[in-house]
Amino acid sequence: MNSASSRSRTLQAVGALSLAAATALLMTGCGQSSDGASSAATSEAAKVVPQKQTTSPSATAQLTEDQQERKKVLDATKVTFDDAATTATGEVAGSKLVELDLEGVDDDDNQSPSPTATGSPTGSPSPTGSPSPTGTGSPSASPGADGPVWAAEVAEKDGTIHTVRINAVDGKVIEARVDADQDADDKKQTADWLAQATQTPQQAAKVATEKKKGTVTSVSLEDNEGDGVIWQVDVVGSDWKKTTFDVDAKNDTIVREETDED
Repeated sequence: MNSASSRSRTLQAVGALSLAAATALLMTGCGQSSDGASSAATSEAAKVVPQKQTTSPSATAQLTEDQQERKKVLDATKVTFDDAATTATGEVAGSKLVELDLEGVDDDDNQSPSPTATGSPTGSPSPTGSPSPTGTGSPSASPGADGPVWAAEVAEKDGTIHTVRINAVDGKVIEARVDADQDADDKKQTADWLAQATQTPQQAAKVATEKKKGTVTSVSLEDNEGDGVIWQVDVVGSDWKKTTFDVDAKNDTIVREETDED
């Protein structure tokens, strides 16, 4: 009786140990299978998802020297073309705008003829270019220590031109003076051109910016090769490239345009 009971207890103990061992083995197998599947999934995901770049090229570094200079000046400019035009003409009673230029933006280009896609208004005097009725030409100094400057030329009814320089940050007038080197012929030509320009420079600027979104940096009244007059408008876009539009000063039609890729 005692011997049978002892054998029974021994068999029960052996069975329990066997069951425990089998369970442990099963759990180990499951764990390895799960880890293997997880590792495989991670490996496949790594093939699909590209590694995130930790560095990117500088946007400024990709700009040309001219584009960087435009960006620098325009980032500092707070006074818009429209506001500067209003200030300039308000400085001289009854005057009209002949030219308005943001100094430091393509100043060298302002002394050259307009784009020549289909011909350009060259060889004729200009109230704003070279030669000039005032004998002084366009102001083309770089922005001073106080920031960028709008340089304007406004004319009285008889064609007498005044230069008005405006701080492009706070809108205050820096200088206002009559251009001393004007003769009777200069004044007559300026007055004649303004009489032909039935569209305002603001209207021409609007036409140009509707064609290309951007900031107006220059507007000037020019001769169109003897075929009336044009408003020449410079617009700098979000890519910091400058596009020059020649806009007929009688009907707001764009007669030519050219983009400076530099």
